[in-house]
Amino acid sequence: MVNEETAEDVFFRELVGICAELRQAFPRHVGMSRHRVQMLVRLRRNGETRHSDLRERLGIDGASVTRLVKEFEAEGLLGRRVDPADNRYTLAVLTPAGDRAAAELERSHQAYQERLLAGITAQDQETVRDVLRRLRTNITDQESR
Repeated sequence: MVNEETAEDVFFRELVGICAELRQAFPRHVGMSRHRVQMLVRLRRNGETRHSDLRERLGIDGASVTRLVKEFEAEGLLGRRVDPADNRYTLAVLTPAGDRAAAELERSHQAYQERLLAGITAQDQETVRDVLRRLRTNITDQESR
């Protein structure tokens, strides 16, 4: 006997699928890796940041952070220095060119999101947010049992 997919199976397959697609869609659109996009935007929003904080916030290992920082530095988008408060840490900061690149990424991302939401009403967007909040609550409730 072959079990058919349930409505729940279809719902979660679709939800996971769109989340995976969304995670990669904008980076593909701008021709950059997701981590490169995230690092530029994170530095623009937070200013000078320790490598260790970038590692934690981006969810990547220290070697990957160092590699990205060196790439951006070679491209003139980022500078780095030893943290004067604790010389065990290195700080990364956008150069003026890096700030302009990150600002353009943010503008492009906003326009991209608007295009993705074309034809989806504000009410439909709110309904989806309500469903996602309820799912999050249900997950928390299940984990506390």
